[in-house]
Amino acid sequence: MTVSPSAPTTEESPWRDLLPGQRSELRIYDVTTGSDVLVYETTSAVIEAPNWSVDGHWLVINRDGLLYRVSTDGGEPELIATGELDDSNNDHVLSADGAWIYASSQDGHIYEVAIEGGTPRRVTDPEDGILMRYLHGISPDGAELAFIGAAELSGEVRYNIYTAQVSTGEVRALSALDAPHDGAEYHPSGELIYFNSERASVVAGHAQLFRMDRSGGTIEQLTDDERVNWFPHVSPDGLRLVYLSYPAGTAGHPANLPVELRIATPDLEHARTVVRLFGGQGTINVNSWAPDSTRFAYVAYPVAGSEDA
Repeated sequence: MTVSPSAPTTEESPWRDLLPGQRSELRIYDVTTGSDVLVYETTSAVIEAPNWSVDGHWLVINRDGLLYRVSTDGGEPELIATGELDDSNNDHVLSADGAWIYASSQDGHIYEVAIEGGTPRRVTDPEDGILMRYLHGISPDGAELAFIGAAELSGEVRYNIYTAQVSTGEVRALSALDAPHDGAEYHPSGELIYFNSERASVVAGHAQLFRMDRSGGTIEQLTDDERVNWFPHVSPDGLRLVYLSYPAGTAGHPANLPVELRIATPDLEHARTVVRLFGGQGTINVNSWAPDSTRFAYVAYPVAGSEDA
């Protein structure tokens, strides 16, 4: 989720900048061999949140409000023409058939655009009572989106889990709590939704991982440790899960911290750290598993001369 910035002036950008000496690194980690390959790097801008194309040849990223694709073999990013959708944040997903990209806009809505580019279509309804929508998941059948909605609850804006029908924009609330939720996405079976939340914490900002059935019923807590855990992503074969783990005491999911990427089974047994990096926000906000479930993509943000780089 990217919190909507205040309206920019002509002198300032709504997008996060790199720190002095920092670079963005798009990388691929192989869970079977342990290899970690640099695909693309830049010192010019923050790139974020890779999605993997269904043919296995491309990664879709966002940069300064625009969407790009990068070959998994490397090379320069190629702009995906998205028309008036020029303010996409790091909440975007691809349909299972590879035909569509769904992306959250800074205007608070979710849009659909063809993978090859084209005119975007707004999916969500301005009259549904939701102020902002942060997209994280699409059902395997492509019919439904899972997102975090910012909406008023008991007089305050709260962040809860919603689904929207792709064809109609019809919304259904799956949670209604004061505690923030984020990262809601589907298990490949379509029967479960994984997410992170502070619903079991007495410390503000201390998120853990959960899953619920697709109807919003039975909820199971999956992690309960001193670290702050975000963005659970289940592999397409349903055998593995990768998630982002922050140091204890972290509030929310900020950028520019020493973080870990951890692999576990989908019930969060046998979790182990596979990558330590400088990053956080933008590293793995959305599902970035390869179609063959052997690799995932992520973004690191090392700083030259830093011990955490």
